[in-house]
Amino acid sequence: MNTTAVAPANGIEIAYETFGDRNDPTVLLIMGLSTQMLAWQTDFCEALAARRHFVIRFDNRDSGLSTHFGASGQGNPIGSFLGLSTPAYRLVDMARDTAALITSLDLDGVHVVGVSMGGMIAQNLVLLRPDLVRSLTSMSSTTGSLLVGKPHPSVLLKMMTATPAADREGAIANSLAMYRRIRSSGFPPEEDTTRQIAGLAYDRCYDPAGGNRQFSAILACPDRTKALQRVSIPTTVIHGNADPLVNLSGGLATAAAIQGSRLVTIAGMGHDLPRPLWPRFIDEISLNVMAGEQAAR
Repeated sequence: MNTTAVAPANGIEIAYETFGDRNDPTVLLIMGLSTQMLAWQTDFCEALAARRHFVIRFDNRDSGLSTHFGASGQGNPIGSFLGLSTPAYRLVDMARDTAALITSLDLDGVHVVGVSMGGMIAQNLVLLRPDLVRSLTSMSSTTGSLLVGKPHPSVLLKMMTATPAADREGAIANSLAMYRRIRSSGFPPEEDTTRQIAGLAYDRCYDPAGGNRQFSAILACPDRTKALQRVSIPTTVIHGNADPLVNLSGGLATAAAIQGSRLVTIAGMGHDLPRPLWPRFIDEISLNVMAGEQAAR
């Protein structure tokens, strides 16, 4: 079993795990909203490490075993979106966490892979500290523009009206209910895996208010479209054409904003990481890592 370590980063603590040989190029995996690093499944991390990558997964602030911001309140996503309340932190702060983790671990240039909110954090990281990043893979994400990447109304309503679970089984049920709304319709359902990960996440740390604070950070984030034009490292944008949470226009806009980026559109992919697509993801990430390593020489 992989051992979880904790590193000081940006004034907080970030929990992380590593796979593979530290001498190989580092791939840093950044997870999405209200989701612990467990969603980068161990088998996926091991398969990626087998391609001669040093793989790191970690818990964002307010998730898992990293620092939580309970003293900042419950979070008010609607208020943050309307500009009526100030979020506990912003996506750029989460990018600073990630940059500090990289420097704390004394890593010499990493290849960042972010999914959903993780892609937003990764984009902010590249803009904030381009010296730390050799390549960017943005998955199921968007630019922050209100014109693109819009969720299906039923999914957004579910997110806005979700109530915290009273116990472990309730938390698992909530996770399954959301998974059924956003999963990849073109691939077999993976409810047993979803149930298992949700249970493990509950056992590690159940903090739905942390998810609200993360959501507030997303909704308060400015449009990055113009800023992304500065990105010059090798970039791959991966998006499903059946994504009901961040629709395909978010990926199209990201690819259009980053000059020279490569867009990979996957039929039937929703807002998850279905196991049948793992070989494709690993191929695309590895190809981008290779380009980033070559560009850094």
